[in-house]
Amino acid sequence: MLVVDSHCHVSSSWYEPVESLIYQMNANGVDHAVLVQMQGQNDNSYQFECLRRYPGKFASVVAVDTQGANAIRDLERLVSEGASGLRLRPTVRSPGDEPLAIWRAAERLGMPISCIGSDDEFASPEFLALATSLSGLRIVVEHLGSDKPINGTLPDATRSIFDLAHLPNIFVKLPGLGEFCSRATPVKSSFPFRRPLPTLLADAINTFGPDRLMWGSDYPPVSFREGYRNALQLPMKELQYLGKSDQELIFGGVACQTFPIR
Repeated sequence: MLVVDSHCHVSSSWYEPVESLIYQMNANGVDHAVLVQMQGQNDNSYQFECLRRYPGKFASVVAVDTQGANAIRDLERLVSEGASGLRLRPTVRSPGDEPLAIWRAAERLGMPISCIGSDDEFASPEFLALATSLSGLRIVVEHLGSDKPINGTLPDATRSIFDLAHLPNIFVKLPGLGEFCSRATPVKSSFPFRRPLPTLLADAINTFGPDRLMWGSDYPPVSFREGYRNALQLPMKELQYLGKSDQELIFGGVACQTFPIR
């Protein structure tokens, strides 16, 4: 099965360099990864260096200064250089007369959005209106609709991401179980979380379907939770009840279709 990690961060100055990610990928049978730019960083040169050094291995989701006068031209340039997606928050608006200018530019350029936001931001009427008006723009909601580990609790706002499933352009990244499960005490090697599992994972599959879901490790922050291997193997184990084709979509196919590997 082709395995694609849809959510990784690499950097020469923060987190880990790309070689550390490649080590984890090789050790765990992950074929490709989507490099997602860190929040607050608009210099995408290191991610493009990774694409050049390891052709056919990665996709790059970039960031731009959305408040700058050259935001759209910067995005057009990044697309020409090989970017596969753009990272935005749900609340981002462009200055001037067209607040959705950067979103509309992404739609025009065929650039999917990897969307990082809080529970409340995704639950807001403003985000619903945005996603509805940009029906040709694929919006991939990160972390199951939350920008922080859920730690076993399921806020109503987090569950409200499921209310967007009627919009065909909304996709969701499934994180490792450590983002929404509490660690068991003592930890057991077979399953290091408390049971029963919160139903968030199954609910996402039942609501969106495997063709709009993609697994992402959140490397390297995942190393502070269950670790890279468990972030992949435990969801795979939990989803063994799905058919082979559905598993292939969640663990690789949808990510490849959304963020082309360069």
